[in-house]
Amino acid sequence: MGRPEVSLENFGEVYEFYRDHQQNRLLAKLAYASLYVIYRPRIRYAEGAKAHLEALLKSGAVLIVAANHVTHSDQYTLAATAWNSPLRRVIGRTRVLAKDDLFVDPGLRKKLDMMGSIPVFRSKNHGLRAVAAAGKLMMDISAERLRRGDSLAIFPEGTCNEEDPTQLQLINSGIGHIAKRAVDRGVSPVLLSVGISYGPDAQGPDTENVKSASVYIGQPFPDLPSRPMDIARVVQKDLQSAVDGAVAAY
Repeated sequence: MGRPEVSLENFGEVYEFYRDHQQNRLLAKLAYASLYVIYRPRIRYAEGAKAHLEALLKSGAVLIVAANHVTHSDQYTLAATAWNSPLRRVIGRTRVLAKDDLFVDPGLRKKLDMMGSIPVFRSKNHGLRAVAAAGKLMMDISAERLRRGDSLAIFPEGTCNEEDPTQLQLINSGIGHIAKRAVDRGVSPVLLSVGISYGPDAQGPDTENVKSASVYIGQPFPDLPSRPMDIARVVQKDLQSAVDGAVAAY
């Protein structure tokens, strides 16, 4: 199947493509390694979290990686973090949710596809009613990829935090619905919260102060609640703790 145009009017074909799309894992690893050389995040862990994460990944666990959204460079910081952490094991087997307008430019889309991205049509851009059906299908595709053994990376705030990057914006139930759909398919994903801080001098989503970010990887959370809103509340609390760690360690 050829790459369909990423547009809301075409969302059925879009998600049919990303249901099965698999990037070249070697190229993905090379890209992640290159991003680490450029961004070099300073990674710290909650006590015991690194060993726990390594053990989970060796056992075949699938992750939902939740990271806070501060700048337009966060996906690169997260990729660089993956290369220099136990997450290297799942490079090439991780889907990354990314806003649909990033897929318009052919060159950027090629890079996003190589990184394992799946487009998200946001109500912020298209309106709540317009994206309802596409959103449900996106969550189904994400859950299906988890069932197949992929991990998933999400910025659950949905948009860059331009107010106070030390305090998470409200996380809605979307991440919870994805996790619940995965459970309904017979897989129990593990939440991994990753906090990112670019320091007190980073101003706005286009700040140039994105090198050597402070990144804090929290304790893996394997026992998520059963209801989507309860899952979202757990993510809110757990990810805020990771953000606090990243800010404190900057």
